Amino acid sequence: MEFTFDLNSIWFILVGTLFAGYAILDGFDLGVGALHLFVKSDHDRRILLNSIGPVWDGNEVWLVTGGGALFAAFPEVYATSFSGFYLAMMLLLVGLIFRAVAIDFRSKRENRTWRKFWDASFSGASVLASLLIGVALGNIAWGIPLDEAGESIGSFVGLLHPYAILVGITTVSLFVMHGAIYLVMKTEGELHDRIRGWINRTIVVFIVCYVMTTMATLIFVPHMSENLKSSPWLFVVPLLNALAVANIPREIHHGRDFRAFLSSCASMAALLTLFGIGMYPNLILSKPIVANSLTIYNAASSEKTLGIMLIIAVLGMPLVIAYTASIYWIFRGKVKLDESSY
Repeated sequence: MEFTFDLNSIWFILVGTLFAGYAILDGFDLGVGALHLFVKSDHDRRILLNSIGPVWDGNEVWLVTGGGALFAAFPEVYATSFSGFYLAMMLLLVGLIFRAVAIDFRSKRENRTWRKFWDASFSGASVLASLLIGVALGNIAWGIPLDEAGESIGSFVGLLHPYAILVGITTVSLFVMHGAIYLVMKTEGELHDRIRGWINRTIVVFIVCYVMTTMATLIFVPHMSENLKSSPWLFVVPLLNALAVANIPREIHHGRDFRAFLSSCASMAALLTLFGIGMYPNLILSKPIVANSLTIYNAASSEKTLGIMLIIAVLGMPLVIAYTASIYWIFRGKVKLDESSY
């Protein structure tokens, strides 16, 4: 379908940008959580936790902001997604809350068993949250059963089909790769060298999962490639994604950890752009009755509301970006454990 530059499409891009920002920012700290149990000493685990300590809660602001923007611009989609994915959403919230509790509670006692429990909780909740985010994306691409009113008539078990689970596993592998690159940027010494050795393996696992997901998408979810076929110039996006992933080991080899992290961010942005291209103009695809799908037109707020909210977004987005940038600037550099550690 040809892209139409109107308020509905602008809000499609804005909401997508907010959720993409969340995936890129919270993706690396979820990846750090998934890798947490791969280091054994209490000292190293504290360094991993401290590497995300000042930023993990700020990263989740992007999720809250994205949800608020979705509610304002496309309220029917907000209602349908939260009702259709209710149990999955609750599990995701439990995962996000439990990992936050683990971060805060872990160091409250010196007891070894206490810390091992919270370490396992932190890592398990991070993997669960990553998996559920991917499963949700897989179901949105695959399509869920909607009635004529646009309400979900499916079940939680119905969301756990092979394609959605494959996308979920791919998302976990992507976040683990992203988290490993972030840790290389934030650590030093022997721990830095050890984590650096993980990166090529995480890249290989991600590429294998990505290739499998791409093949499954082309075979079983062909509508996700229709916009690419109708606008061949959009193939620049998967090309940029491939170049970004290929650049990661190159930058790591030359010791340019920050550039490797930027390449990982660019790869995630390209992947989510591909997802948006495949979905447009649908927001929730109905399957098997495609006519019941929720799009950027039949599920949107009034044009006046979209216009007013756009003004608010233009004023508010720079504040969110400035806040995020300032936190990362203040806590830049390698993580150390000393009297002034956060």
